[in-house]
Amino acid sequence: MLQLSLSASNLLDRDITSKSDPMAVVYAKKIDGKLEELGRTEVVLNSLNPVWIEKVIVAFQFEIVQPLVFHVYDVDTKYHNIPVKMLKLKDQEFLGEATCVLSEVVTNQTRSLTLNLHIKNGHTGLRNFGALTIHAEETVASRSCVEMIVHCSHLDNKDLFSKSDPFLRISRIVETGGSVPIFKTEVVNNNLNPIWKPLCLSIQQFGSKDNPLIIECFDFNSNGNHVLIGKLQKSVANLEKLHKERSGANLTLPSSHRGHDKVLKGQLFVDQFCEKQQYSFLDYISSGFELNFTVAVDFTASNGNPRNPDSLHYIDPSGQLNSYQRAILEVGEVIQFYDSDRHFPAWGFGGRTCDGTTSHCFNLNGSAGAFEVEGVEGIMAAYSSALHNVALAGPTLFGQVINKAAQIAGQSISYNSNKMESLQTYKKQKTLWSGHLIFHYQFS
Repeated sequence: MLQLSLSASNLLDRDITSKSDPMAVVYAKKIDGKLEELGRTEVVLNSLNPVWIEKVIVAFQFEIVQPLVFHVYDVDTKYHNIPVKMLKLKDQEFLGEATCVLSEVVTNQTRSLTLNLHIKNGHTGLRNFGALTIHAEETVASRSCVEMIVHCSHLDNKDLFSKSDPFLRISRIVETGGSVPIFKTEVVNNNLNPIWKPLCLSIQQFGSKDNPLIIECFDFNSNGNHVLIGKLQKSVANLEKLHKERSGANLTLPSSHRGHDKVLKGQLFVDQFCEKQQYSFLDYISSGFELNFTVAVDFTASNGNPRNPDSLHYIDPSGQLNSYQRAILEVGEVIQFYDSDRHFPAWGFGGRTCDGTTSHCFNLNGSAGAFEVEGVEGIMAAYSSALHNVALAGPTLFGQVINKAAQIAGQSISYNSNKMESLQTYKKQKTLWSGHLIFHYQFS
């Protein structure tokens, strides 16, 4: 979640005996063009340069374009005692509006964007309507977290023909006396001395280092009836102490004797313990990291004859976009804001080029040397041009494209460039490759 702070400068003065009393309203613009109100600021009295205190909360979604619209009003004196949420905007004087995409704000290293205000028809003329500044901050209570590596030894065996398959479940004890699960490790198969992968607990999960946590060790069963091997109660502070003292804590099992748990031979050890900061996607973006959008289009014959309406490459005379054009727009319009120069490498593969040879990595714009195009519009234009100059062929081999993108990424690292490379390969199914993650989209 983001909270938007707003301020304005040089607003129009609509009042006769005093200055304007401005209020700002923030809207999300939907796909159908309708505006959905997200929030309002307070009214600042007698000011043409207001700095509003009230924040507007917006849910940031990286995967979509989020257009925002800002309206600024001068609130009439007779409405000053009415809560801002109850104000009828048609009764207030309009001072101007501004629009932007949320990504434009968060991709600035200052996370701030200043926009000129204009009247609703979009024309400012010679008149100055002032400016609006938007600043975005993440609503994160704390970025602190604890990372640990833990292991158990001498666990009781709960299986008959093999060893137990243990995993840990960590729960936080709540005020009502119950518990809420906050973390579960992976299952370590057939092992009574398991070492689990590093686990990370945020302060939002465990509350404070002194809050008691219940750590339960189960033997995994595929039918869902997991068997409790043992448990213990420790706070994060206790776990840190175990690490410092290099000691273990015995697991226990509930006993038939009330108030007396059975102490087991099995123990929990904390091999590593460190406190660290968790950084979000927006933290990296604000620090100067970028996403480099790279496109490769499939020109193999399996796409169908581009002249036939059932082809994925068919260009509809009515202007309706084909599957490749929709894919380029849907992904490109999102990622373009995270690439400062907006010059995108664009290739094709599996097509027969003008020299009669089948290429598995050719420049989409037809240039012998320059493989970058300018903006999403440049990709669309290069793709349309390639359809007239490249014949569909095959087979489907995009290894050269991936190697080329990896080479560019490697050069970015070698030149100490803060770029994260992503590759968009368009086949019958779209695949977005970004180093560690693969996002998969099915063509409709």
